[in-house]
Amino acid sequence: MTETPTTLLIADDHPVVRDGLRGMLTGAGGFDVVGEAADGREAVDKAGVLRPDVILMDLRMPVMDGVAAIRRLTELGIPSKVLVLTTYDTDGEVLPAIEAGATGYLLKDASPEELRRAIRTAARGEAVLSPSVAARLMGRIRTPVAETGPLSPREVEVLSLIARGHTNKEAARELFISEATIKTHLLHIYAKLEVKDRASAVAAGYERGLLTGRG
Repeated sequence: MTETPTTLLIADDHPVVRDGLRGMLTGAGGFDVVGEAADGREAVDKAGVLRPDVILMDLRMPVMDGVAAIRRLTELGIPSKVLVLTTYDTDGEVLPAIEAGATGYLLKDASPEELRRAIRTAARGEAVLSPSVAARLMGRIRTPVAETGPLSPREVEVLSLIARGHTNKEAARELFISEATIKTHLLHIYAKLEVKDRASAVAAGYERGLLTGRG
């Protein structure tokens, strides 16, 4: 039985980048590039029609930038997962993108295999953060765990495992609890941190100091 390919929309204002990504991903197998966009507004319009599994989103684009596009996609309820693919990893770029609803954040110096793995992970709705981005988020920690948030010790354990890339099934096995219980913990974590997905929960965990010493 042939596995259904992951459908992709590439949003980048550089034609050479779009061509390169299309060639690399199409040649790898398992991916189907269904569209391209040269700016954020075009990305939103095409995503609404094509409904790709994953949108590879550059941040600095004309007409509408990547963060505004991600925010608009979230507002419209378009289910496509957004994987930011950019050359920038500053606080001013990373946090707004994740807070807007991006599932992951990867830098353009990632290897082809890293990119393919990140796309597959994002397609499952799981957080993807490049090491430098994760380190930057950790560097924003301002307050110790004891003084932050209402997460229970078990919820912090779950969040820590998710931050290290564990799937729900893997986290359940690690903690000797059911996958359904992991999902329940995640729902509580999202509510307490006032976020909507795994990537945002991980970002909030680092920013608030909940993951200190747990990487």
